[in-house]
Amino acid sequence: MRIAVVGVGRMGAIHAANLRRHADVTSLVVADSDRQRAQELARRLEVSAADSVDEVFASSTEAVVIAANTAAHAELIRQAARAGLPVFCEKPVAADLSESIQTVREVQAEGVTLQIGLMRRFDAGFRAGRALVRSGRLGRLHTIRSVGAEPDPPPATYLSASGGIFWDALIHDFDLLRWLTGREVSEVYACGSDAGPQIFAELGELDTAMALLTMDDGTLAAATAGRCNGAGYDVRMEVCGDADTIAIGLDRHTPLTSVEPEATFPSGDPVQNFLDRFAPAFEAEIDAFLQVARGDLENPCDGREAVEALRVAEACWRSQRERRPVRMTEIVGF
Repeated sequence: MRIAVVGVGRMGAIHAANLRRHADVTSLVVADSDRQRAQELARRLEVSAADSVDEVFASSTEAVVIAANTAAHAELIRQAARAGLPVFCEKPVAADLSESIQTVREVQAEGVTLQIGLMRRFDAGFRAGRALVRSGRLGRLHTIRSVGAEPDPPPATYLSASGGIFWDALIHDFDLLRWLTGREVSEVYACGSDAGPQIFAELGELDTAMALLTMDDGTLAAATAGRCNGAGYDVRMEVCGDADTIAIGLDRHTPLTSVEPEATFPSGDPVQNFLDRFAPAFEAEIDAFLQVARGDLENPCDGREAVEALRVAEACWRSQRERRPVRMTEIVGF
């Protein structure tokens, strides 16, 4: 297949490298608004660099991977849709909820495939957990606890354009809650703190956040996110039912220290970033996209799925700002 990657910052470079190694990719072109950055990556991977982003959509490309900054997502998705190209785009769909909904509607009207990059769906542990939940092995679910923490705050340039901790970080947890359980969120109550490094208060952002979510079957979920977890990069989930409880992401690399006198777990070095923790998942989601683009696989994470997670993030943002529970019926959707 002839594939193009648009936007070759950190995530774009990862996707390009994975595509470069993929047996089904016969031609790879990279493009970026910063032409020099595209040319440098092209030289490193020994692939082609487009002279402009627009050139990609007028070429013989068969599918497009978008990893540009969030503000550019919606228009790039529309360009791909108008060109009739299957498109993979990093989350989120767009910079706000209403534009995300409109973009997905336009893509659907064009009859084009849009897969959104929520890579935790492709992690082996989360996939195994989902299979157990859906099998009924856990019985009636009653509690889910989800943890996400980064060892160091992102750069100010990233924070200022990220959309905030609910939109940027906890969006993965909100997506997984729906994906694992097959249920919808009915109500949220969220809170947050900017008591960490001064940059968060200066930007009006949060360095720590927590959301309590009620699912439509009564299951309660608590999702936490932090930007200053010095122990390491930590993504875990506990799913509790009346028949069994499982832990996802709990292994010898989990950045925890037990104070129990006989404990020897965890025994390995902690993971320090999401690239190490989810490297196989990034490869798996791109492999899935190529299958989707060929028509060999049903879309595993389409635009509507991504918008539903964004709706939960929007509800949490409103709850945190207004200091009250927010019903999902208050948030615009399809």
